[in-house]
This record gives sequence, structure tokens and C-alpha cells, in this order.
Amino acid sequence: MGAATRVARWVTEVTAPAVLVTGLTVVIGWHGAGGVRGLAWGLLATVFAAVIPFAYVLSGVRRGRFTDHHIGRREQRRVPLLFGLVSAAAGLALLAALGAPRPVLALVATGVVGLVVAVSVSHWWKMSIHSAVAAGTLVVLVLTFGPRLLPAVPLLGLVGWSRVRLRDHTVAQVVAGGLVGALVAGLVFAALS
Repeated sequence: MGAATRVARWVTEVTAPAVLVTGLTVVIGWHGAGGVRGLAWGLLATVFAAVIPFAYVLSGVRRGRFTDHHIGRREQRRVPLLFGLVSAAAGLALLAALGAPRPVLALVATGVVGLVVAVSVSHWWKMSIHSAVAAGTLVVLVLTFGPRLLPAVPLLGLVGWSRVRLRDHTVAQVVAGGLVGALVAGLVFAALS
């Protein structure tokens, strides 16, 4: 394995949807409610938005239902994406009932909408969810902390490069994922936060 492939694998792992969602949810919780209280909201949201869905995927990999934790085969994506959708929606309902801060609710709602789109598209095409989540993460961060984060945009290219380099996606699948993720975050999070 060459150096470029090793770097691509590292980038793919560091920018995996569960990793980005976890980090973003904690940051938005901390920022949205401030301090330890906000951190608790972020961690609770993370359980439903990332931990439970990723545990389901890992269980499926161990049982041989999925090829890998990135669910590389399109035909294997539907059930874990639907499971993630149900988990995120249940988390959203619980967070709303408990009175979670608006930014946390907006973020989880954005994830729910993103998963609806991902489930729909994955039925017939393997859009890059890595790119979708990375672009959505950046949009949410810019909407929350301002345009000073715009210099991070080239990192989206690095995520896309890693997915293409590892032959997990085509350029079109990466671009489509990035556009969908940015659009969903830009519309849903902006409207609800």
C-alpha cells in the first residue's frame, strides 16, 4: 500500500460520518447552551445521531451482514440508513420533549432530513455520505461561528479525494454528496436554528 492510499484511508476514517456527527453535535450543544449543560445536550443528541446507528453498523459487520463499517456496497446501505433515520428521529422527539436548545434540535433535524435524502438516493445510486456529512458539517459551522471558517472549504476536496482514491466513490458521487449535504444543512439548519 502506497503513501497516498494510507493517507486516503486515514482521511476516510477521521472524516467518517459518525466521527463528524459526534464532534459537530458536541460543539453545537456546547455552543448552543453553553458549558457543561450544553455538553450534556450534545452528548445526548450524539447517542441517537451517531452512537446507536454506528453500533448497529458494527454489529452488522461482525455478523457478516455488511462488508465494512463504511458500508461500501450500495445494496447494503438501505437498512442501516433507515435504522439511523429511526434512531435520529427518536432522538429528536426525546430532545424536543426534554426541552433541548434550539441549535441542538436544528442539528438533529438536519440529520433526519439528510438521512431521508440519503435513503432515497441510495436506493438507486451510491452518493458519498462522507462528502455529504463533511459539507453539511462545514455549513453548520459557518452558520454558527461565521465566515471565518470558510478557509476550511478545501478540506472538502480532501475528503472527496480520499473516497475516490480508495475507489469507494466516483467523482460524481462525491460532488453530489457534497452538494446535497451543503444544501440540506444550509436550508434546514439555517431555518430551524
